[in-house]
Amino acid sequence: MQSITVRSHVGADGILHLELPVAVTEQDLEVTVLYQPVQTDSQHQSSESLGYSPNFFEETAGAWQGEPLVRGEQGECDRRHWDSHDLPA
Repeated sequence: MQSITVRSHVGADGILHLELPVAVTEQDLEVTVLYQPVQTDSQHQSSESLGYSPNFFEETAGAWQGEPLVRGEQGECDRRHWDSHDLPA
């Protein structure tokens, strides 16, 4: 199974036209389509609409005045089933 992500536009007719490059020819394919609307810059929510006070980030960015923050030892990560040495050949 292969995954391809494309960005496309649905016209006024409500029909989505997809042109997808695939590396196979003369074969039947089963295609599953998942879609989600793309948020444009004009659709982004303001920090105020998310519950923050006006200028919250401008007033608090870099405001820490305590001891320097230090990231502690992270230890070893558990081995995951998707680690490259676990993939089938």
